[in-house]
Order: sequence, then structure tokens, then C-alpha cells
Amino acid sequence: MAATPDPRISATGRNTVTRAALPRRTVLAGAAAGTVVLGAAAATVPGLGEPLGARAQAAPDSGEYRIGLGISDITGPAAECGMMGYSQQDQTTAGIHLRPRARAFVFATGESRIVFAVAENAMIFQSVHHGVLTELARRFGDLYTEHNVLLTSTHSHAVCGGAAHDYAYNLSILGFQQQVYDAEVNGLVEAISTAHADLGPGTLTLGRSELHDASVNRSRVAFDRNPAEDRAHFPEAVDPAVTALGISKGGRQVGAITWFATHNTSMTNKNRLISADNKGYASFTHEHTDHGVRYLDGAPEFVAAFAQTNAGDMSPNLNLAPGSGPTDNEFDNTRIIGERQYEASRTALENARPSSGPVGSVFCYIDLSDITVDARFAPGGVPRHTAPPAAGVSLFAGSVEDGPGLPGGPIQEGVRHPFLESLGDPHPAVPAWLADAQAPKAVAVPFTLLPPAPWVPSVVPVQIMRIGALYLAAAGAEFTIVAGLRIRRAVADALGVGLDQVLTQGYANAYHEYVTTPEEYDAQQYEGASTLFGRNTLPAYQQEFTRLATALAAGTTVDRGPAPRDLSHLQPNFVLPPGPDTAPPGQDFGAALIQPAASYSRGARATVEFVSAHPKHNPRRNGTFLEVQRLVDARWVRVANEGEWNIRFHWSKRPPATSVAGFTWDIPGDAPTGRHRFVHYADRMAPDATLHPVIGISNEFDIT
Repeated sequence: MAATPDPRISATGRNTVTRAALPRRTVLAGAAAGTVVLGAAAATVPGLGEPLGARAQAAPDSGEYRIGLGISDITGPAAECGMMGYSQQDQTTAGIHLRPRARAFVFATGESRIVFAVAENAMIFQSVHHGVLTELARRFGDLYTEHNVLLTSTHSHAVCGGAAHDYAYNLSILGFQQQVYDAEVNGLVEAISTAHADLGPGTLTLGRSELHDASVNRSRVAFDRNPAEDRAHFPEAVDPAVTALGISKGGRQVGAITWFATHNTSMTNKNRLISADNKGYASFTHEHTDHGVRYLDGAPEFVAAFAQTNAGDMSPNLNLAPGSGPTDNEFDNTRIIGERQYEASRTALENARPSSGPVGSVFCYIDLSDITVDARFAPGGVPRHTAPPAAGVSLFAGSVEDGPGLPGGPIQEGVRHPFLESLGDPHPAVPAWLADAQAPKAVAVPFTLLPPAPWVPSVVPVQIMRIGALYLAAAGAEFTIVAGLRIRRAVADALGVGLDQVLTQGYANAYHEYVTTPEEYDAQQYEGASTLFGRNTLPAYQQEFTRLATALAAGTTVDRGPAPRDLSHLQPNFVLPPGPDTAPPGQDFGAALIQPAASYSRGARATVEFVSAHPKHNPRRNGTFLEVQRLVDARWVRVANEGEWNIRFHWSKRPPATSVAGFTWDIPGDAPTGRHRFVHYADRMAPDATLHPVIGISNEFDIT
């Protein structure tokens, strides 16, 4: 599929990898001035026609690129916070499995620079996008703006919700949650700021592989409606493409970004532990296991992000049921699917070749509810139009392969919902004009007509970012694999580059649910019912991405477009904050309710439980609730901590207001023998609302 065949690439056009073959190892400054951000030679865009992986002329660390990397914690409150993704009102946080993080990369050539940041959250909402850009403007002036910053999400469904200013996405959370918003905005800004401070000479490599056993098409009925040419591009009805960008500085590998399409939903809607899910495990394995990164030990020496592409109809649940496939254990599935992505990334990086070319970006806003689609892009070759946003009936059933949606839908007769009551009457009739515009969708909820303002955004960002030989077509949607393919074709044709040089970067800068092909839309599966702007949404995106790609190739500017809305002043919250903590009679805060055994062998599970405090009093972002310490030369040394894979934090509550923090540690097979102990940290609230540190220390135990 590359423009010029690479002798290292098989006849299928990619290196093929299966698990069996692998080792186990804005203030938006300058908005009106135009939106193309390119290097000094960008007017002619040198290297636009270079095939992916073409040999770079620059010597290692020649200074063609200046590169910086950064990472920070975005974990929200680990107790009594609604979780984002499955829309289950009773799915609230009750501990931590694997801390979600933000990873940022700054790439600069000449006077041009770009930021690519990956958050292990559910979505990048426009509220977070705006908050990050506002803080970047405060810190850096007009250096980092909407034009050269791309924020994207791994789409974990096991994280805190409530960061949106869009009512549809705060409904099951019972409103806007400031703590969650702050964690995501501050974590992203910290990661970008760290990457900015880390800028130095570096080089890039670009590699590809294929991964066939980490995804399955969860909407095959809709996929099969596409033309034979599209279906032939995906013989297994999955997108197996793995693209990896390797980053080196000072002759040493310091990071990687890997793109692969699969939903980050190995953890089910019954789970209540915060987790970065399968893509988080892939990053953890690459950083911690492979490169020895310890997240509490200062700046890491290696940063690995695993980003999404067009994952709209790709499920990691290989048996097409929540938590089923490859095994029937969601934690094992998370590990296995994550490990397979990590291994495919390693293979792609091992086969990577030097990548060169400028960096740049083109950006604008579009009103997706009101776009006239030219006959060139429209179905049937006649002009079409998008529609104001509305949800179809199938949306509220959810994707049964990954997790059913809201029982009975989000608006149930006879059920009191304080969030809904605060907004006004949520039962407007669906007018004929909207039903016609959305046909053949059966409209369940007309988001555009709900009070006090439409429940989803219509003005959304569109962006194309160039990183050397790679182009990212970015938008805030979950694109199906064929929808993504058509966008990639449109961008590649406009730029005159090979198809494999273009990736669809979904989940970027905003969120407005799904984009299917018109043929898939007609099936009105979950993805089609969730394509909010009607049957012509994808053709509209093909048209707009073609416009941006043409400007990028020519080095010309495009108008910023309509201004995105700001509903920050209309954000109710019906989640009561926790009050003062209590301890059980006869116990003090930090007391161990369950002590570890006197000794454990490697591979065993150690357990401890403490009288604690409500995690909302201090979410301990960039910190930990637990350390495992080992006695070394008469000094206690941390050897593991909560936030890493082998430790799970389970929070529970006892009346009247007693928090209990339980922890398990799966002792690694290579753990050092010797004397160990658990140390728990929290912050309790006193009756006068002051906070006081809690430290609990367990009995000592041996690993034999």
C-alpha cells in the first residue's frame, strides 16, 4: 500500500506479526492569522512525496529535529466518582488498578514546532482542550496554540468522568466534576511543559507491522454493507496496521509513539477500579518492564504512548462479549491485549527506518451540523447536507460486545434525575424536519433541541498534523475502519503521498461520538445510531480534510471557522463532596485492619487493609496511596507502589464515614528476597474541614 515498495516489507505491504511469532519480551493566539504552521521551507513542502520509511539524509542527532518528551499523572478521585465510557450511573470509582497518564511529545524543525499529546482517559472533551490551551498560553504565550497542539485520548472506559461541559457526557456522572477536569488539564499541561523543557537534538524512525489478534469487528453487519473495494482492504474485517514512531536522542532510544486501532475496553462496565486498560498496559510494559521506568523517581528515561486511530468498530473482546476473549478474566484480557500491542510495536520499531521532513499543522473549526457536501464527495454524486445532532435508538443499547448502555435509555419516565431536572424538560418532540434529515435513523433523543443548550457540540475542530513523513488526520470522533480508510485516501490524494503515510487520528481535540460510512449508517447498528450528524457526516469530513490537506500542501492558510461554544458557566453538579472522616471505635487512622502474613513466596499475593480517609480529600496525583518497602542496609527502600500493574487498591466505605483502603500485591517472580512492609498514605478531613496526613505501616513480612 506504500507509494514505493520497501524490500523489507512483505507482499502484503507490511511486516506481519502475530503473537506466536514474537518473543515474550486560546487564549488561542494567532487564530485569525491563518492556520498553517510549517517549517521555514514549508512553502514548497519538501519530501511530501517521499514514501513512508524513505532513507533520511540527516545524520543521527544532526539537529534536523529538536525533540522533547514528558509524562504526568491524570488520575482522578479513586472513590465515588462516576466513570466515563459505559454510561452506567452505578459504576463509580472504588480504587485504582493502573494509573492513567498523559504523555507529550514536542517536535521542532527550524522555527516550527508541534505538540502531540496522548491522554489515557476516555475522551478529549472540548472543555479540556480549551483548558489546556488557555494554561499553555499563560505559560508560553503564543508558542503553543490550537494550531500546533494535538490532544488525543486512548479511550479507556475505566477512568473518571465529569470533565466535559457537554450535558450528554455528564448525565451518568451527575454533573461536571472539577477534580476530574483539573486532573486532566493539569496533567496534560505538565506533560507538555516537561516536553518543552526537554527539547534537544534528536532523530526519528518510522516502522510498520501488523497485529491480527488484538481486535475484532463488533459491527460486521454494517461493515459488510460497504463496497467490495473497501472490504477487500480489510480481508479480516479488522485494521491490523501498526505504525510506530521511534525517538532517539544522544544516540539512545528515549521514546516511541505507536498507533493501532482497538477499543480500550478490556475492563468491563462491572469494574470500579481506575485503569488505563490495555493501551495503558502496553505503555507500562514498554516503559516500566522494558526500560525500568519508575514513575515516582523523577523524569523517566523512556516515554511510550499507544495512541488510537480509527477504532470505532474495533473491539478487544475477541469473543464479542464484554470481558471475553482471549480469556474470561478482564484483568488477564487487559494484560494480553496490551502485551500484544507492545510486542507489535517492538517489531515495528526493530524494522523502522530513518524518517525525515518538516513538522507542521493545519487547523480549523467546522459546524458539523450545517455543512453542504459537494457532489464530488457526496453519496450518489449529488450535493448533500449534514444534520443537527441527534441520537438513534440503538445508541442507548450500547455496544453489546463491549458493554451494554443505559438501561431504558438516559431519560426514563417516572425516575427522578436531579441533573435532568436542573436542565429543563428533556422530552421535546422530534420534528419532521429533523427526522427527515437523520433518516434512516430512528431518532431517540434530539440532542440539538434539548435545554438549556444542545447537549453535544456542533462546532468541532479538524486538524492535519505532519511529523516528518507521517500525517495525522485528526478529529474528535470514533471513526470506523472504512470511514478512516476513506479519510486517509482523501488526505493522501490531496497531499500526493502514499496511503500508509496518513493515519486517521480519532478521539482528538473534542468528542462527538461516531462516524460511519453512509452504507454503515443505513444499518443503524450502535455505531450508526451514534453518528450524530446524519448519513452525510463522513462525506463532510472527507471534504473538509481535503480542504485542509490542500492548504497544507500549498503552504496556504485557512480561516479559523466558527468559534466553539463555551458552556462553562452552565455546569451543574449533584455529587455531594465527602465530609469529615471517621475511624472505627477503638481504631485510629492508619491502623491495619488486616495484616500481611509473616512470609510469602515469589508469585504469591500479599494482602493488607488500613483505616483510611476518603480519596477525594487528596487524590494523590503524581503520588501513591501505597508503597511496598524492602529493608536494605538498615534502611527502608521503596520497591513497588500503587499505580503499577502488580498492586491493586480497593476502597470501601463503612458507616458513618469510615474509608477502608485494601491493597493486594502480586509478588513478581524476580522479587528480591528479604524483609518487607506496606506503607499507606492518605489525608483525612477533621470536623473543622482541615486536612491531616494519615500514614499506616503494616507488620513486616519476608519474601522467601
